[in-house]
Amino acid sequence: MLLRLRVSLPDRPGGLGQLARALGTLGADILQVTVLERESGRAVDEFTLDWPGSASDVADRLTGVPGVRVEGVWPTRETPGSSPDYDLLIQVVADPGRGYATLVDALPALCGADWAVALAEGCVRHASMGAPGEYALPDPPPRAVARPGEDILLMVIPVEAMHVVVARSQGPAFHRAELHRATRICDMVSRLTLA
Repeated sequence: MLLRLRVSLPDRPGGLGQLARALGTLGADILQVTVLERESGRAVDEFTLDWPGSASDVADRLTGVPGVRVEGVWPTRETPGSSPDYDLLIQVVADPGRGYATLVDALPALCGADWAVALAEGCVRHASMGAPGEYALPDPPPRAVARPGEDILLMVIPVEAMHVVVARSQGPAFHRAELHRATRICDMVSRLTLA
């Protein structure tokens, strides 16, 4: 099973290696590592793992690693080592008239999320698979922000005369690095669509 694992650990030489050894001992195959932040003596890293057990099993098995806090574990569809951002941009360049629909369809996989919608004037203009048919933004609509919803975790990104909402039901809140990446992707698609 492919999983994303977000952990906070001491930011010191050997800390990441210690965690990697522990994951290997537990049977995980580390496919990718992304450093999300390094502040105040701690690092927040995200791993993509091929894991033989369940998602909840990962957190339980890492409790004995000194200084490591598991922030979230959730299933992912993102293939490590691929370039889904570039693939999205190539598709938008090939058919700019479908740029926003292509963006909304691609964002869940790009962001480790469940669904995405593009809203304009209070109506859903484009929706990925699994997205609700209706969605209400708070009034006034927010600037680019990652925040918890009622039962889901959200990113809301203004794009031209729309807002793109990306949601996931499992895992930790969207990190500011994820919000920044999604905002940049939305901005690039907007520019390509208007060109």
